[in-house]
Amino acid sequence: MALTNKQKNYIKTYKGKLSSTRIAKNLRVPVEQVRTYSRSLGRKKYPFYYNLILIAIPFIAIFLLEYTLDYFDYGREYNQWETVDNQKMMLTTEIAFRYFYQTESIPYPAQDLFDIKKKPGAIRVFILGGSSAAGYPFSPNGSFSKYIRKRLELVYPYKTIEVINCAMTAINSYSLLDMLPGILEQKPDILLIYAGHNEYYGALGAGSLETLGNSRGLVNFMLSINHYKTIQLIRDVIQDVIRLFSSNEKRTGTLMSRMAKEQSIEINSDTYKVGINQFEGNLRDMLKMAKKANVKVILSDLTCNLKDQPPFISIDRFENESANAAYELGQEILKNGDNKDALQFFVRAKDLDALRFRAPSEMNKIIYKLADEFNYPVVKADSTFNALSKDGIVGNNLMTDHLHPTLDGYQILGKLFFDKMLDESYLPAASKVAQTSAQQDLYVRANYDFTKLDSTIGRYRITILKNDWPFVKNLSSPSNVLRKLNLHNYSDSLALFVLENKLTWEKAHRNLANRYLQRGDVDNYLKEMDDVIFQYPFVYDFYDMVINNLLQRKMFDRALPYLEKYDRVKATAFTAKWIGIIELSKNNISRAIKYLEKSTKINSFDDQVYFNLAGAYSLNKEYKKALSAIDNCLMINPNYKGARSLQGMLLKATEKQ
Repeated sequence: MALTNKQKNYIKTYKGKLSSTRIAKNLRVPVEQVRTYSRSLGRKKYPFYYNLILIAIPFIAIFLLEYTLDYFDYGREYNQWETVDNQKMMLTTEIAFRYFYQTESIPYPAQDLFDIKKKPGAIRVFILGGSSAAGYPFSPNGSFSKYIRKRLELVYPYKTIEVINCAMTAINSYSLLDMLPGILEQKPDILLIYAGHNEYYGALGAGSLETLGNSRGLVNFMLSINHYKTIQLIRDVIQDVIRLFSSNEKRTGTLMSRMAKEQSIEINSDTYKVGINQFEGNLRDMLKMAKKANVKVILSDLTCNLKDQPPFISIDRFENESANAAYELGQEILKNGDNKDALQFFVRAKDLDALRFRAPSEMNKIIYKLADEFNYPVVKADSTFNALSKDGIVGNNLMTDHLHPTLDGYQILGKLFFDKMLDESYLPAASKVAQTSAQQDLYVRANYDFTKLDSTIGRYRITILKNDWPFVKNLSSPSNVLRKLNLHNYSDSLALFVLENKLTWEKAHRNLANRYLQRGDVDNYLKEMDDVIFQYPFVYDFYDMVINNLLQRKMFDRALPYLEKYDRVKATAFTAKWIGIIELSKNNISRAIKYLEKSTKINSFDDQVYFNLAGAYSLNKEYKKALSAIDNCLMINPNYKGARSLQGMLLKATEKQ
């Protein structure tokens, strides 16, 4: 029964003077009822905004902390893009710091530039994936993205072609999903995806050293708030605490070996299923985003070395089934000529391999299922690589190791993607191309801008990889590995410097190019510089270097293609002048006039341009224009050699008109 007002007043009067028990006895009510009402009298009522202030305090504290950390430039910005020359942009070289928190020597993406403001009619293609999509061990210029770019430039010579490879070593679908919104903002025409091998040991994967747990929702949420400095501070503090109670031993070796935390992941185990689920969930979210943005997508199934790569870790299962047993049985069946059955056992051996460096077959099933669900096409890389291999089973013929293709393999993969773009009508109608598809393929392969130095860098990377875990159990000493590299000459030394991060890829090529030039070997000089220019077509200094070196040697015909290429990416008075002068020497008068006039519009104070323009006009019988041009030449430089004589002849010619 509730207390009456009279009872409440009595409690208020005697509260603190009499005990609760005595008050209850006097009022003949339960003592707990007296105590409850007494406690309520002690509570002070606050205005409603008081609770709002209490709620706001932690948010204000976080805001102030975030502002302070940002003011003192703590942590990293985690921007996705960086601007170059105020006109171009590229994936920031530090993008991997979003996903790697403990690993030293993080991977870097290719520095593929594209216009900040997309040009009308431009064809813009983005590529997503791991090390195979990045072109390892031949990155940056051995990847299938380079093949696609060359084919596009061949078919659409007058369009702006932008192929941006965002793939990186040791990343998986978590990273791809995180990058995709920023990519979609750049208005891609086509998105190409070759991914799935890194789901277990790639950054944030189910068995990776870099982990945020096995909850896909939690990992993606953490990635979405990663750019906040407060989050970075909390993460850094946690890592520092962990380091205090962990071994100080540094993980050495290749990135591949350092990333594998949970090395043995048996088929259908809990960790195995986590990897499968994270891949399917993240890929579904990616395709959903792309479909919503109306972006065309091409996926590829995954291929790997089946015939020549034994299982890394074999676990005996029921009825003596194991990865090693399946692999050995595949070898025996192959010797008996039953290629089809042998292939099934090689695939089974790969799926049973407890070291998940090669994607299990279930990944390909997911790719086809989601492609069908979202109505996107799939490149059949796996069956194609098998079909092009001896015995119908891919091995070392198209693979450098367990899953990275050879240069020929990457070109095949590029062709598959390009042909699929054509088959699906993903590309605009092209003006008639003289070459057939087969001829285009041959031309691209023959002009791949891939030199012996690139081949050596790739060979060294594979040699180092295969002398580390898991390819060998007893690791070789650094000196033994160095001997296996078999260095012979200056080019080999440059390749090693690239691997040791003592030289950038670009600098190594330029150093070798300069060595060739010093020896008078212009052909090999140009091969190295072509390699650099193809990778960095918007670094104008490289064009200047080549053009000036050729002009100094009076190699005008060889300089002309570089001048024309330079003029397409950046119109300058210098390039227009020299194109005009060279065309004039070849008696291409109209083209000479076009470029010389273009040069005067950019720079009206070059006496050499006006002198040559006067000559071009006179050859075209435009004597009044020629006289005006020579007058300008003499106005700039009254002592220009031959200008007075030409002026006199032009005066006589104009008088006769």
